[in-house]
Amino acid sequence: MSAVQAKKINIVQAINMALHDAMELDSSVVVLGEDIADREGGGVFKCTAGLSGKFGTGRVKSTPIAEQAIVGAAVGGALAGLRPVAEIMLMNFTTVAMDQIVNHAAKLRFMTGGQTHVPLVIRTTTGAGFGTGGQHADYLEAWFAHTAGLKVVAPSNPADAYGLLLSCIFDDDPCIFIENLPLYFVPGEAPVPGQRVPIGKAKVVQEGTDITLISYSKTLHEVIAAAKDLAKEGVSAEVIDLRTISPLDMPTIIASVAKTGRAVVAHEAQVDFGVGAEISARLHKELFGTLKAPVARVGAARSPVPFSKPLESAFVPTKERILAAIRETLK
Repeated sequence: MSAVQAKKINIVQAINMALHDAMELDSSVVVLGEDIADREGGGVFKCTAGLSGKFGTGRVKSTPIAEQAIVGAAVGGALAGLRPVAEIMLMNFTTVAMDQIVNHAAKLRFMTGGQTHVPLVIRTTTGAGFGTGGQHADYLEAWFAHTAGLKVVAPSNPADAYGLLLSCIFDDDPCIFIENLPLYFVPGEAPVPGQRVPIGKAKVVQEGTDITLISYSKTLHEVIAAAKDLAKEGVSAEVIDLRTISPLDMPTIIASVAKTGRAVVAHEAQVDFGVGAEISARLHKELFGTLKAPVARVGAARSPVPFSKPLESAFVPTKERILAAIRETLK
């Protein structure tokens, strides 16, 4: 059964579908990264399996283990008229290419007075849960959201992964596309072929009246589980999936919190200096005097991701920690 016919697919399949459909639609779309061609296995997570067999190794290029070269070549290709999708295997490895990402991809449009665009996507995965340790599982989205010129996207399900990736590929600005490794093989509703999800538009997953819960990527699933528990207690929670971290969809967030009067923001990244802090600051400014409680934030501890399984489990935000923050906010 094809992915189009299937009722459910996983994020790996959704990414593969989006890349396939984009490459079929536009010959300027090229993919590059470590071991992504079929002769090298179609990528370590198989997100690019079958693409080089159909589109050729001229458009699906396996590279050396050299993140600076991957992103540098992608920036050059974007400037020359291509729409490159560069895979950086794990998000921690983007640190090797920060000069290319921050000083080149993000700034060239500004430094040329808008004459030059960099239609580039950097796909990367991360997330605690598999004991990969401190150098392989960090959420670094706040770094990139803090950089003018970059769009930052973090889907929580296969349909959004497909639709957001298509939108990123055909956007004229560089996009950081964050995939969650523990979510890769979790089934979800299949996307509508060709249907794009707009960048910068959050989704109200569940409507409610008592409190607004804001999250994205894997932590959203913990938030939804918490909301279900709250419903049994008679608490009506509104759940928002950001989908895009930068630009933030503040109108959707503000409208929801103005209605409920309370908010909790949860994400896997460290709490300090995180996306939750930015949302909290904006909400306190826009809704000062009308909030029923301070905006609460739930996230990881200020520590590298632990290798030890018990410590790793304690490190990430869980349903129980989110519920504790919600109950404190509801007091």
